[in-house]
Amino acid sequence: MILPMKHRHWLALALAGILTTATGLAREFQLGALKIDQAWVRPTVPGQGTGGAYLSVSNSGPAADRLLGGSSPAAARVEVHEMRMDGNVMRMRELTALNLPAGKRIQLAPGGLHLMLVDLKAPLKIGDKVPLKLRFEKAGEIDVMLQVQDKPVASSDAHKH
Repeated sequence: MILPMKHRHWLALALAGILTTATGLAREFQLGALKIDQAWVRPTVPGQGTGGAYLSVSNSGPAADRLLGGSSPAAARVEVHEMRMDGNVMRMRELTALNLPAGKRIQLAPGGLHLMLVDLKAPLKIGDKVPLKLRFEKAGEIDVMLQVQDKPVASSDAHKH
C-alpha cells in the first residue's frame, strides 16, 4: 500500500511515538565523546535525607576521563559513591572521582557505583524529574535529567549489552 504524501508525515509521527513509548523514557545526553543514558533516581519518603541516582556513561573517545561529581537543585550536594562487599559486610564510601576509561561503558547501578544526592530538599516522587549537572575532569559539565522511579530506566540500546 502506498500512502499519499499528506499522510506520510502522520505515519512518521505515529511511529516516533510508538518507538518513544517502547523504549520508555530513556534519554541520552552527549558531551563530546561521553554519552550518558539510563539516568534515574529512586523515590524517597518524607524525612529521608539521601537518595541514590544511577546512570550509564560510555566513553567512545581515545582518552580516559573522570567523573568528579555533580550538583542538583534537589540536594545540597551530589557525591560519587561505591558500594562493595567486605567479607559479609556491605560497605559504602565516597570516591573523589570515577575513572571512565577510553572505549568503555561504566554502569552506575544499585549495589555498586552510584551518585548520592545528599541533604534532599524535598521527597522525590515517582514520575518526577530531577535536574542533575555532572562534572567531568576533561569533558566539562553537562545537564541531564533523572527520572524518579523504583526500577532502572530501559536502555535505548539495550540490545548492545
